[in-house]
Amino acid sequence: MKSELIVDVQPREVSIALLEDGRLVSLQKESRNIAYAVGDIYVAKVKKLMPGLNAAFVNVGYEKDAFLHYLDLGPHFSSYSEFMKQLLADDKKGGKAPMPDITKMKLLPDIDKHGTVTEQLNSGDELMVQIVKEPISSKGPRLTTEISFTGRYMVLIPFGDKISISQKIKTTGEKLRLRHLIESIKPKNFGVIVRTSAEGKSVAELNHELKTLQKCWDDSIAKIRSAQVPSLVFEEESRIVGMLRDIFSPTFEDIHVNDPEVMEQIRKYVSLIAPEKSDIVTLYNKPEPIFDHFNITRQIKSSFGKTVSFKSGAYIIIEHTEALHVIDVNSGNRAKAGTDQETNALDVNIRAADEIARQLRLRDMGGIIVVDFIDMNKVEHRQALYDHMRQIMANDRARHNILPLSKFGLMQITRQRVRPALDIVTTETCPSCYGKGEVQPSLLFTDTLKDKLQYLIGELKVKDFVLYVHPYVDAYVKKGILSLYRKWRMEFGGKFKIMADESLAYLQYKVLDKNRNEIDLKEEKDLDKTSTVKSKNKAKNRAS
Repeated sequence: MKSELIVDVQPREVSIALLEDGRLVSLQKESRNIAYAVGDIYVAKVKKLMPGLNAAFVNVGYEKDAFLHYLDLGPHFSSYSEFMKQLLADDKKGGKAPMPDITKMKLLPDIDKHGTVTEQLNSGDELMVQIVKEPISSKGPRLTTEISFTGRYMVLIPFGDKISISQKIKTTGEKLRLRHLIESIKPKNFGVIVRTSAEGKSVAELNHELKTLQKCWDDSIAKIRSAQVPSLVFEEESRIVGMLRDIFSPTFEDIHVNDPEVMEQIRKYVSLIAPEKSDIVTLYNKPEPIFDHFNITRQIKSSFGKTVSFKSGAYIIIEHTEALHVIDVNSGNRAKAGTDQETNALDVNIRAADEIARQLRLRDMGGIIVVDFIDMNKVEHRQALYDHMRQIMANDRARHNILPLSKFGLMQITRQRVRPALDIVTTETCPSCYGKGEVQPSLLFTDTLKDKLQYLIGELKVKDFVLYVHPYVDAYVKKGILSLYRKWRMEFGGKFKIMADESLAYLQYKVLDKNRNEIDLKEEKDLDKTSTVKSKNKAKNRAS
């Protein structure tokens, strides 16, 4: 199986698509100016205690106060709290007391897991908190005071002393080797979780990452002393590398990136964790959109709608609510097959399970998922479907739990929800009428494009740019030997190009300069109206 990563860097967001034999199996999107991302560490202040919820609301600067439950304080909260008091304490002269050293502390006993938040926190307390769940819908971020720093090979946890080894490492000898190795190099009063990717790595590689993670801790606590409350004290050096870290695999054959700066970041990261794979990172510098080139845009359009078809004419319908996702399986044209009803139902359900597992990863759906499969009477068929779903979900990185089919043919799945589900709207709002129902004649759209070119080159003095349009429009303006495209280049000069972009609606367009920054045309709506009037006048003159 050929695995490829396609990274589309746009001014406002970054998208990473994972292809397996050309088929889209995972898609991640993240805004480039996003705040309150998972893993970010803040210095914050307790705003309100809620004894009924055994939790506190904490001000981290978000419009909604963040939520901190008692269980998210972590078992080592007593040691953490004592360290924070020393860190924020003033000396007798009014300055800051000496920086406390966590490796020289005596760890205090763990707090009672059945305790109450009022025993540990007071309103106005300053805390070092980490985001474990991004803001979703009307809810603020969810926090923890059990700070952790995640690397490729391990996770470093201050105030702990336990070493945990990934259960996916099966070899007993390798587990013992890693445990003894980490015990010899880890600093005192730090816990370590050894990740699966650490299997077979040398002491030098693991020690280098451990030192890097420890420096992240040192830098964070140093910032807390001078930071205003609330404020950010630690974030990933590059969110793109952070997104890549959890999905990267040495089995990848190609990583294509359309931005030189981001490509260098990714190549540097890959060189650190898999030096022999650094040459798989390549720059995509063609004018055609990178997602169009690798047929990703078309797959997104067909995979993110309410109805998703799969093999043999069957299809599933996906509905979303605040806390529940409902999936209905339908046989469609497959019902006309010559096999008996029970065999047909099993076949459709097995194929639907494959597509549902893909959709859960693709849309990053979390919470409760209820699947209404086609009814099957035989117990062995129901068990076979349950076993198949568990097997294909085994590769899903998100924590999940699958229950057997109920007597109504419903399967319940719970899946870890850390971020909002990726919900891409595949329907298109008309860019000409904005949903009002009336548009300018499509025949005159080329006149609008010509006016835009004249405005860009004549008034804005921009000559080197790419005008992206719908593929049908692109084909029309380039039709024939003496095409409209060639006429416009002869008339206006410059180095501009016209390219197709499958993500655009029929009468939609966008302009990117030579640095791939989108050009925001001033008074665009007024210009459209003016262009429409001009176009109508031209049409009248032609008629006369």
